[in-house]
Amino acid sequence: MTHSRSLNPFWLFKTLVLTGFLLGSVGAFAQENNALDPAQIMVFTKTTGWRHSSIEAGVKALKTLGEKDGFEVTQTEDAFSFHPDNLKKYQLVLFLSTTLEVLNENQQKAFENYISNGGAFMGIHAAADTEYEWPFYGKLVGAYFESHPNDPNVLTAQMRVLDSKHPATKNLPLSWTRADEWYNYKNINPDIKVLINLEEDSYSGGTNGANHPIAWYHESLGGRAFYTGGGHTEASFEEATFLDHLSGGIAYCLGRD
Repeated sequence: MTHSRSLNPFWLFKTLVLTGFLLGSVGAFAQENNALDPAQIMVFTKTTGWRHSSIEAGVKALKTLGEKDGFEVTQTEDAFSFHPDNLKKYQLVLFLSTTLEVLNENQQKAFENYISNGGAFMGIHAAADTEYEWPFYGKLVGAYFESHPNDPNVLTAQMRVLDSKHPATKNLPLSWTRADEWYNYKNINPDIKVLINLEEDSYSGGTNGANHPIAWYHESLGGRAFYTGGGHTEASFEEATFLDHLSGGIAYCLGRD
């Protein structure tokens, strides 16, 4: 009589155990690789007002940071990117020196839903000079641009770090001096948590007084939001300390803190 191993309980048990082990290994491998997939960031650079020459340098720097920090950058000036099916691809939408009106009402609504459902926002420099007639955006970015010094507009100033535990500030000196175009702000959202204060007695042209925020974050609209006022100059995106500041802001927005 021929004996079939498939009917032998011992062989059946070994087969099931081996199959389970292989499937478990494949599943663990897939999970591990999924966890290692880089985060996706949309960098939006549309301008309908002043266009900063530093935008291209900023995009290049952000892509380089992504190679180091494990995220991928998709740069666009196409407002049609603000469609629900497209927005859900991204863990963070970053406005890099956008200016004035950049989205229509449907696109604004899609972005509002993205943020309220836990999507993240980051603004750099002229992101505060954007969408003055959209109250949601004003609260999201945290404040609107009001003015800046002129003749010259780029000045060396001192900043004071108020919170050194945040990813965007933990590697910064408590007193940080650098050159940039320093914005004065209006309609400051009371929900923002200020990370860095601009010391107006260190330069000429400040109008916000003793409490002059220049970098902040908040989570008051459903998702994480971070803004920094630096980034006017092309040289900003070659400064190691400023790039570390941006890297920490992105880490916060991606929930890597």
